Amino acid sequence: MVIVAFDASFEKTLKKIKDSTVINKVKNQIKKIIENPEIGKTMRYNRKGTREVYISPFRLSYAYIIEENKIIFLDIYHKDEQ
Repeated sequence: MVIVAFDASFEKTLKKIKDSTVINKVKNQIKKIIENPEIGKTMRYNRKGTREVYISPFRLSYAYIIEENKIIFLDIYHKDEQ
């Protein structure tokens, strides 16, 4: 069983989103990530070790720690803030 954790910045940003369709998309992507943690695009350079999934117009950033079988949802941010 995969252990799931949410970073404080992730929860804070998610609470700011008012659009219910976007929130539903985020929830669906979280379910998909829990089922298959390696679906996200792997990041490089200073963000090495994290993965991202695109949810229009946001990006959901998470880390998958294979040794601990743990997923940490780090942040959700607008694509333009990259």
